[in-house]
Amino acid sequence: PPETRAAARARPRSGPAPVTDVAKLCVCDLLVAQCDVNCCCDPDCSAADFSLFTTCSVPIVTGDSHLCSQKAAIYSLDVEANPPERIFKLIDQVNPSVFCIHTTNYKQALSLSSPEMPTSENFDQLLKQFGSASFSAEPDSWSMNTDAQNPSDENETYRYEYGVPIQTADAFLRLPSPVVSSWCSDANPAGFLVNQATKCIRSVSVEKCGNIQAVSMLFYINSSILAFVLQVNITVQSIVVQSLNGMRTLLNGSDVLRLPMILDELCINIVLGVTYHITYTDAGEIIEAAASFVLGAINKEALSIQQSFEISFTQVNTKPVPLSGNPGYVVGLPVRAGFRPQGYPFPIEILFAALVLNTNKYSQLTILQSTSNQDCLAAQGARTPILFGYNMISGCKLRITAAMKCQPLTQTLLDLLKGQSFPEYVASFGNSQAQDVLDWVPITHLHISEQRIHNTFQSSCQIPVSLEMEVKWTKYGSLVNPQARIVNVTATITTTTLKQLPSGRERTIPITSSVVFTDISSPAEPGYKAWPTINAKLPFDFFFPFV
Repeated sequence: PPETRAAARARPRSGPAPVTDVAKLCVCDLLVAQCDVNCCCDPDCSAADFSLFTTCSVPIVTGDSHLCSQKAAIYSLDVEANPPERIFKLIDQVNPSVFCIHTTNYKQALSLSSPEMPTSENFDQLLKQFGSASFSAEPDSWSMNTDAQNPSDENETYRYEYGVPIQTADAFLRLPSPVVSSWCSDANPAGFLVNQATKCIRSVSVEKCGNIQAVSMLFYINSSILAFVLQVNITVQSIVVQSLNGMRTLLNGSDVLRLPMILDELCINIVLGVTYHITYTDAGEIIEAAASFVLGAINKEALSIQQSFEISFTQVNTKPVPLSGNPGYVVGLPVRAGFRPQGYPFPIEILFAALVLNTNKYSQLTILQSTSNQDCLAAQGARTPILFGYNMISGCKLRITAAMKCQPLTQTLLDLLKGQSFPEYVASFGNSQAQDVLDWVPITHLHISEQRIHNTFQSSCQIPVSLEMEVKWTKYGSLVNPQARIVNVTATITTTTLKQLPSGRERTIPITSSVVFTDISSPAEPGYKAWPTINAKLPFDFFFPFV
């Protein structure tokens, strides 16, 4: 009714409370849990640190400069005090520009969230919401109360962004790594969504193994991760025990904490390796953390051990898919492939998997693996991944007898050459996502018929004898750092016609499979010169103190 609309217009509408507290912003805070020199807004700096500063590298901190009115944090030094002190002021700053933002009342625009992908289940709902010529972007959380207060620190949440150190109750999640030398440093924080794998040397001795924290399981799981609302404890996923001769055994129970101890002049249960696996949501909230351990033993002669550490991240309700480059392919990593499920474009998804040595179960681009006896019928199911940039050829021998039927033999050879489920698409980049349909290249299939071979079949029979795959790729991007991109994939099946031979005769024919990578990059245009190559070695401490 008109009176209701008029009343709604008369009431002042305000957005949610500001989500940016300038008093907590600090762009010069670069070191984790350490005081940055001349960074007056660094919360890790104490009064003693401020007394040694000569200036404030960032004297003013503000939020969005487009706002008409906003808070500003002012930092300065009182050099006349003894000792010098830091002065902090929080003022209201007015934007003199006529074109300014009065209120940031659309909270959803302050962060980037993954869009909801249309599926057969939610398509009607999305069409109803966004299908008209115009639609409302008002979030349901808008408040009609002008007296909205800032949220308290009690409700502070931990939503992580890429590369931000993962906070724990005492400091941050440690991922030991070598710094200047190969010795382990425990000051390396694990960054959110940054997959890392490190190895370093740790000094140990049997007499003191029980007092060295870094060789104990407790050192890596005794602190909980600060997550959304609650704290996430690090659980033990698995424990593998390694003997002195290198043999490894997986323990059945992983709920037992095994601490280092001396037994028969040996120190057992020392940590040789830790693998963290973090599960998170699309909003950057960590909901689960698990650790897998490799425990070993040392004798009195051992003065040091090598430890390995690794961390990986998986989004909840998704399957982890290893990449083969970012973005371009890396030579030696598997070519990623997949197929388009039935019902496309609902859901808009291409199912794919990383290539591993198996029976091509998950629609993976693989090639026939040669066996020692070269028997084709015995080689069924043996596949090996196609690695980017590696030309490969493999094969076997097929002995044809009079008892073999044409149709089953043809299907057996096709399964042998192509695998149980030959993919339809290949990822153009090493990091192509399933929902980015245009980043996937369809595989072109060709058939060639060759000469005839006599055999024992009553009539002519066409059997496949070879599969040749050609992968064309190009250098994409700048000349300084070109990225490998696949632009075309062709799979050619060559068949041979078999005809009847006298009874009792046998024939052995070769079956081959190959893949060739062809660089079709265009040469640089005349007038453009490639960047020169500098053949120089940097000093070992060039990046000190950074890793």
